[in-house]
Amino acid sequence: MDDILDLPNFERGWVWLTGAGPGDPGLLSLHALNGLRQADVVVYDALVNPDILKLVRSGAVLHHAGKRGGKPSPKQRDISALLVILAREGKRVLRLKGGDPLVFGRGGEEARTLVGADIPFRIIPGISAGVGALAYAGIPTTDRYTNSSVTFLTGYGVGGGIAPDIDWDSLARGGAALVIFMALSRIDQIAERLIRGGRPPHEPVAVISRATTKDQRVVETTLATAARDVADADLPTPSLIVVGEVVRLRAALDWYGALTEGKILDPDPLGVDVGQAAG
Repeated sequence: MDDILDLPNFERGWVWLTGAGPGDPGLLSLHALNGLRQADVVVYDALVNPDILKLVRSGAVLHHAGKRGGKPSPKQRDISALLVILAREGKRVLRLKGGDPLVFGRGGEEARTLVGADIPFRIIPGISAGVGALAYAGIPTTDRYTNSSVTFLTGYGVGGGIAPDIDWDSLARGGAALVIFMALSRIDQIAERLIRGGRPPHEPVAVISRATTKDQRVVETTLATAARDVADADLPTPSLIVVGEVVRLRAALDWYGALTEGKILDPDPLGVDVGQAAG
């Protein structure tokens, strides 16, 4: 199959900045799998599913470089410097990041370091958790009956608060669905800001924990009750927050819950007969 696909050879001294997807190893791209089969060193993040690391070729060195909020973590400049050092040693270096390396993954910072050090590199996209997590939770990113736009943002702000450069009032006034990364510990602050900005307290919210894995859990709640419900559920990280009417469609589209829990699906959660509408 490799010959048919003409997958690239991983040259020594190169760095491949690679997305591992949201968790399920089956969501890896062929380019990512090809890199795992050839790499001499895999420098991986904390969000990478351990089952994906089992696909690394025998003899390759695994180097953990995970960054987790609130816990001792390698500094970004040290991780970037490590990639340069390993590449200059003639290693085939695969930098493996959860989701997509360029979506809240600091892949751009690492790539710029490689450019400055004259290290050749390839960027291999991955399925972002902002898309993959929603799909496995049965929540469309967009749907013409609920939202024609979506906003991806991070809830993480330095010092424990929410991101200071985000215009929360504008987000609250807009009709877009919100997909919020790295925000579980700040869900109370985020919900309060959105309600204060004009979002209705009863607006649906879904919190997706350990998406696309066998440990996936989803809490459906509202802006008004999100903080309490999430605390009661004691959800582990990583988690993703979805805000918007599109969350209601989970009642019809939670295929993963139907598969693993025998969940009964509602064909018309919005009160819109899409079959009739399509006709």
